[in-house]
Amino acid sequence: MLVRASRVRLADIASRIGAQLEGDPELDIVALEPLDQAGPGSLSFLANPRYAGLLATTRASAVIIGPEVKGPGCAVLRCGDPYRAFGSAAALFAHETAPEEGLDPSASVHPEAVLGVGVRIAARVVVGAAAVVGARTILHPGVVLYPGARVGEDCVVHANVVVRESVLIGSRVVVGAGAVLGSEGFGYLPLPGGGIARLPQIGGVSIEDEVEIGANTTIDRAAIGFTRVGRATKIDNLVMVAHGCRIEEEVLIAGQVGLAGSTQIGARTQLGGQVGSAGHLRIGNDVRVAGQSGIVGDIPDGATVAGLPAEDAVRWRRVVTALRRLPELLRRVRRLERSLEGAAGDETSQDR
Repeated sequence: MLVRASRVRLADIASRIGAQLEGDPELDIVALEPLDQAGPGSLSFLANPRYAGLLATTRASAVIIGPEVKGPGCAVLRCGDPYRAFGSAAALFAHETAPEEGLDPSASVHPEAVLGVGVRIAARVVVGAAAVVGARTILHPGVVLYPGARVGEDCVVHANVVVRESVLIGSRVVVGAGAVLGSEGFGYLPLPGGGIARLPQIGGVSIEDEVEIGANTTIDRAAIGFTRVGRATKIDNLVMVAHGCRIEEEVLIAGQVGLAGSTQIGARTQLGGQVGSAGHLRIGNDVRVAGQSGIVGDIPDGATVAGLPAEDAVRWRRVVTALRRLPELLRRVRRLERSLEGAAGDETSQDR
């Protein structure tokens, strides 16, 4: 549940986001809403030019727009990056609720667990032996920390998250509801004579500072060593990170991405939704991968790729464009073949 501020002066919002104010600075803003849903007392924004037509019909009391955009007749906040500014404005209106400081009576905390100052541990949380919870960290209802798990300072772990043994979480990390960190990797070996041997997964998971992990995401522990997620990386909901993967700092991973075992991802790389990677490959630094792409080999630093198998995005767009023309090209080829067959038949008749 979000607790919302009742109202904020437009002048205070302008100051917060560093925008130029055109209009009444004393105007009270009570809600943030999209252009097509906004009403009196609402603040909205325009970041994508495809929605510019909505400015003419919006009922918002104020809008955040770029420097060159014509105002719609209401109050205006002008800035260079309206989308980012709107996100900053949102921080004035809402914050997530948290359990009371201390331990809920229904929580189960092992006597050998270590709890930092100011922790907030909600109902039905389980903290195992030798587990560590850093100062001011929040564990929402139903969180389970296995024995030996470590969570750093100022973290927020949402409801029903499971943190297995040998998982190390840094500071200022956010973990979405239902995520599972440190489950066994998919380690199985088909045997030549039939049957499947299970390979023990005895490693761990290392989550560095300022990482955010989405709801129902799973990050498996390594067979040996650690599955690693680098500093400030942001992972969306429903992402699968397999055993032994290594993700560097400031990587962005969208929903439903699946990374097979031992995939390496370089710093600042961005993976679109539903991207899949084969295992034991390296995706370089500053790479951009379009949604639903399939990665089957290494990708060099700085590349932008798309498709299955993923290749240079410009080339892939040309291939897709050619595919749309394929039915017509086939019809033309068939007409040419019939024409050539007819001409060959005429020549045969003349030879006779």
